[in-house]
Amino acid sequence: MRVLAAMSGGVDSAVAAARAKDAGHDVTGVHLALARNPQTYRTGARGCCTLEDSRDARRAADVIGIPFYVWDMADEFHADVVDDFVAEYAAGRTPNPCLRCNEKIKFAAVLDRAVALGFDAVVTGHHARLGTDGLLRRSVDLAKDQSYVLAVLNRAQLDRAVFPLGDSTKERVRQEAAERGLAVADKPDSHDICFIADGDTRGFLASHLGNAPGDIVDGRTGETLGTHEGAFGFTVGQRKGLDLRVPAADGRPRYVLSITPVTNTVTVGPREDLEVDVVTADRPIWHDVSHESDCEVQLRAHGSVHAARVSVTGDVLEARLATPARGVAAGQAIVAYRPDPDGDIVLGSATITAGVKASAHV
Repeated sequence: MRVLAAMSGGVDSAVAAARAKDAGHDVTGVHLALARNPQTYRTGARGCCTLEDSRDARRAADVIGIPFYVWDMADEFHADVVDDFVAEYAAGRTPNPCLRCNEKIKFAAVLDRAVALGFDAVVTGHHARLGTDGLLRRSVDLAKDQSYVLAVLNRAQLDRAVFPLGDSTKERVRQEAAERGLAVADKPDSHDICFIADGDTRGFLASHLGNAPGDIVDGRTGETLGTHEGAFGFTVGQRKGLDLRVPAADGRPRYVLSITPVTNTVTVGPREDLEVDVVTADRPIWHDVSHESDCEVQLRAHGSVHAARVSVTGDVLEARLATPARGVAAGQAIVAYRPDPDGDIVLGSATITAGVKASAHV
């Protein structure tokens, strides 16, 4: 099989490309140049897509012994990931840019170009499993599992995806990289948002959206407790950085309960007011044969799982949680899993639109 290996410059993608070659595939490495102005992106090893990553990817390809190219995807990345990120925050939602990058760039724009050039599939270093049955499963390394950010992929995209690392722990991947003589064996993992050079998300959003003063109000009394310079600087479940002028009568901390862009209002309240047990979501990608399922759902990347009854009707997914969840933010993904001894199976995903208490859900 002729495959394109997406090489970010990190250890995972390098070992994935090497394993694909060992499996007998005809492998070509490609690094994605995602910055319109590379000087605005980070240097060093704090996140992916740094200035050094292209050189690291090229060196890894040389060691593996595969052809290597750099593809300029900056315009697509800016439109589908950066602009989307800003627009989502402006709308009061909390997006996941890595999920959007997988959906729109790696397994849409890149995959489309790869197929047009005669490649059969795209290989990535994601920690997830895709078995012979075609089902997406969690990695054996649950601490590094990335099935959550891949659950947005549709059937056609999964059919042309290869994830060689899903049956290995991250520790084993690093050991293998060292054994292969790959210089990236000890390179730190990426964590931050690659297109925010200094890691200051609020400052980045302010530079794009401008300061927009508004009120912070008590969710129970409606009392104004403070002001803010932009509702985009907050997310549901946030506790720190609220700078409230009026302390709670009981002395307990307050949390962000909701964000209302129309009135530019941030609503706060006690921790228990964050609890929801009904989650609705749109744009479902659903792989299960049944449109109603008892399963487990994950509501944030690396978040805890909740037993739930999930139903999909048209363009709406609804999950009724067995136990309440806190900090459910619109814009994040809800991913449904079926527990399985061979690795929890991804049933589907959708983009969260709201979370409410069942008593308030009609």
